Amino acid sequence: MATSVAFFLAAPAGGGNALMTFLPLALIPVLYLLMIRPQQKRQKQWQQMLSSIKSGDRITTAGGIRGVILSLKDDAVIIRVAPDNLKLEVAKNAIASVTQDSKQDSN
Repeated sequence: MATSVAFFLAAPAGGGNALMTFLPLALIPVLYLLMIRPQQKRQKQWQQMLSSIKSGDRITTAGGIRGVILSLKDDAVIIRVAPDNLKLEVAKNAIASVTQDSKQDSN
């Protein structure tokens, strides 16, 4: 009886399905188009946004702090945060979004 169970649990002795062999290779371009390429595009847009920031732009940091850029450094920016006009130095990599409109801070 034990040999009959082992017989049914054994793997088939053939070469298998060729489609199943090449399916992972065919999925690599799909994976690139659906996952990797959009991430690269977002990264490029974020780098362009960081390179185009200037004094007076309104920003939001990754931590949720909103302020207006007062000055730029190599790897950081000085921002003014309402309502107390507090000045903060924030790393450029922490900037999540930039709004380049001329709205004034509400006090």
